[in-house]
Amino acid sequence: MTSDNTPKRRLSRRGFLAGGLGVLAAAGGASAWALDRYVIDHVEVTRTSGLAAANVVAAEAASDGTATATSYTSDTATIAIDTVATGSGSDKVTYFVAEIKVKDATIVRSAFANDEFGENITANPSTIAKSVNAVLAINGDYYGFRDTGIVIRNGVKFRDSGARTGLAFYADGTAKLYDETTTGADELLAAGVWNTLSFGPGLVENGKVLSGIDQVEVDTNFGNHSIQGNQPRTGVGLIAANHLLWIVVDGRSSGYSRGVTMTEFAQIFADRGASVAYNIDGGGSSAMVFRDRLVNNPLGRGEERGTSDILYVAG
Repeated sequence: MTSDNTPKRRLSRRGFLAGGLGVLAAAGGASAWALDRYVIDHVEVTRTSGLAAANVVAAEAASDGTATATSYTSDTATIAIDTVATGSGSDKVTYFVAEIKVKDATIVRSAFANDEFGENITANPSTIAKSVNAVLAINGDYYGFRDTGIVIRNGVKFRDSGARTGLAFYADGTAKLYDETTTGADELLAAGVWNTLSFGPGLVENGKVLSGIDQVEVDTNFGNHSIQGNQPRTGVGLIAANHLLWIVVDGRSSGYSRGVTMTEFAQIFADRGASVAYNIDGGGSSAMVFRDRLVNNPLGRGEERGTSDILYVAG
């Protein structure tokens, strides 16, 4: 099965194939490995398989809530979106804060590109969001770029290969940072975990910005690059049970938004009252979609980049 993006677009996903397919061809045996690892779809679960029919998230009924350009209210959720611009000139930073309150934590969900779980399966966040009638969505942790991490989505285990600091959302509306290498997916499910994210680093814990986060490397696998420096970023946080913050910072666009460091990003969450916060996939992948409209301006060009997954608020 194919994704919404062409192989050419996937090749640019992380910059590791800057020289294109010609470089891969010149690499001999390495080319086949790289193509298999980073370009060719590896679908593990689809909607039509027995597991997916029950467990990969389905489209929700159209919401009967009321919405404006920056807010949404229904019987199950309230959402308010702030646009913040600080600084000026080359030091200007523009970001978007969605404050979300839900009555049931399980309406905060994940959806996969093309309703498929596996590696190298991508679609634009707005496309995924529309397929599930999301009220609000952000790009996810791009689980499909790697084959490690604990992936629990909407109460279902999809991957159990602990490798880094993760974030667990519980069905009671709470969330916490945890060490993936000291637990397993079954244990987390038994404890009531509804969704996990596997990227990082953790940004805030107990309301405090964590130290050393400007030196963390999430992955060392082939093709990844540093997540440090001034970058566009996407992150999630929790103020209290069922009270979330989703923040997207634009970047790499002089005069509009330079992006932020990891510590700056953490401080935004802390200043907004987050008790816990976590960094997920960023760069050109950073996207916020509200009522089928792209809220932010990725890389200053207004163009989305395909990703494996989204987090969203169901209507």
